[in-house]
Amino acid sequence: MIKPICKDIFFLKKKSTPATKKDLSVGKDLQDTLRANRERCVGMAANMIGVNKRVIIVNIGFMDLVMFNPVIISKDTPYETEEGCLSLVGVRPATRYENIEIEYYDMNWQKQRSKFKGWTAQICQHEMDHLEGIII
Repeated sequence: MIKPICKDIFFLKKKSTPATKKDLSVGKDLQDTLRANRERCVGMAANMIGVNKRVIIVNIGFMDLVMFNPVIISKDTPYETEEGCLSLVGVRPATRYENIEIEYYDMNWQKQRSKFKGWTAQICQHEMDHLEGIII
């Protein structure tokens, strides 16, 4: 289901709670909502659609990847950049890492480990900041 984008800063600043198998529908809602906002968005966190759970979706080029309870397990090569967000107006500075490795559960609730670099790594980090209540 396509959900409205949350712009409530107080809600967005809350730390997200762990997702469970019962939250698989949140992944589907993120897929639908990202698809509907494709022209101006490359990733989302569940709190951006009003759900306080640790779920993100990231466009990795050829597909949209949903991650439940993602955790960065390694990172290297920091750099400074500017980012925008559907939940905010304008762009803001951010420190990101060129290479990251993330552990997460997929839509089949199977544990995965994936490496990302460059733009895709930046998107992941932005969305994972949302889970911590960090707004750029």
